[in-house]
Amino acid sequence: MSTSTMAAGITCFSSSFIGQSKLKSTSSQPRGIAIRSEKHGLVCKCVATETSPVEQTIYRTKVSRNENMGKLQAGYLFPEIARRRAAHLLRYPDAQVISLGIGDTTEPIPEVITAAMVERSRALSTIEGYSGYGAEQGEKQLRAAIASTFYGNLGIDEGDIFVSDGAKCDISRLQMLFGSEVTMAVQDPSYPAYVDSSVIMGQTGLFQKDVQKFGKIEYMRCTPENGFFPDLSSVGRTDVIFFCSPNNPTGATATREQLTRLVKFAKENGSIIVFDSAYAMYISDDSPRSIFEIPGANEVAIETSSFSKYAGFTGVRLGWTVVPKELLFSDGFPVAKDFNRIVCTCFNSASNIAQAGGLACLSTEGLKAMRQTIGFYKENTDIIVNTFKSLGFNVYGGKNAPYVWVHFPGRSSWDVFAEILEKTHVVTTPGSGFGPAGEGFVRVSAFAHRENILEASQRFKQLYK
Repeated sequence: MSTSTMAAGITCFSSSFIGQSKLKSTSSQPRGIAIRSEKHGLVCKCVATETSPVEQTIYRTKVSRNENMGKLQAGYLFPEIARRRAAHLLRYPDAQVISLGIGDTTEPIPEVITAAMVERSRALSTIEGYSGYGAEQGEKQLRAAIASTFYGNLGIDEGDIFVSDGAKCDISRLQMLFGSEVTMAVQDPSYPAYVDSSVIMGQTGLFQKDVQKFGKIEYMRCTPENGFFPDLSSVGRTDVIFFCSPNNPTGATATREQLTRLVKFAKENGSIIVFDSAYAMYISDDSPRSIFEIPGANEVAIETSSFSKYAGFTGVRLGWTVVPKELLFSDGFPVAKDFNRIVCTCFNSASNIAQAGGLACLSTEGLKAMRQTIGFYKENTDIIVNTFKSLGFNVYGGKNAPYVWVHFPGRSSWDVFAEILEKTHVVTTPGSGFGPAGEGFVRVSAFAHRENILEASQRFKQLYK
């Protein structure tokens, strides 16, 4: 190769002059790497030269954003709380922060349950024990156990049970089932997933800041004044009614008479109730644990539930939804058949290991172990209730649920949340995050180790004594 050819083939700056120069480089000169060719006696020096900055253009696709996502207000409640907790830790890195906010379980899963999951996991390493995709509706043995354990003599059989990866996930699948044209009602306050999933589906109007509500949603106000059960005579007709008992966040449990009125109301309006019974095992009085204890509910209700707060399965992920065969759409088509189609399209069944754990939960030993865990959390609840009552606060919930609903009259929920976090390093949940009727309240969760519950109680007493 000739020198001129070699020079022309190098895109960076090359020159025999630079290579042979005895001049020292200065800060104003380009800096580079010199490479000597022994054959040609040529030195090529690659240098970085200063260029004017090039304006970069961010590439955008031609896909429009789902306009319903733009309706959502800020972030989902619990990630927002986690963000504020993280920001607090940056300010106070040595603080012992106690989390009584998000309802995440803290106590170990009972060994009788984890042992079954270990056994199933090990079996997957064998020819005899391996299994791949399972039935989308869940394993037959587990479905039968759920039906007999929770719905014995209520007209629910294993064919009505759909095993899933949790009640929250099923709420969104149910929204997909109903579509964007339905109208919905929700307890106020209530678990945020009901409203947010409705917004995402396009069932709602815009958020109305003056009343802190989304348009086209019927908010059923539940307050101490009405015993946390809505005045159904003032509730407009909707296609779907979301109802949770024991309620998250208030901890209130609907009585048999109240649920009888709700079922009657749904029948008169041709509505479908989506009944969230995720905390039913916390009930210690004669309140109904299932909507299907109410005569006629099989014709107007769906029920969703979960092992999360019973067995500590918040990370394992296992729940179920009951869609009775008697429940029909206005054209007479079975709701269960459409939900089955949704499940088969969007879901490949719950983990077989998780389902083994679920089956163990429903054994005699598993049920005993779950009740002991629930009893532990209910003892935590008693400590929290007694603490706030001793300080003169009006306190609700706690009896049949792992949540305590504390009233701070005339104050902003987020202000109280911030005050408690700043002065006690305890995370709670602002009531307004569950709906406008939650303003002036905070929810305190009983999901914590006992020493943290006792420590938090002492801090509350020091702050509000």
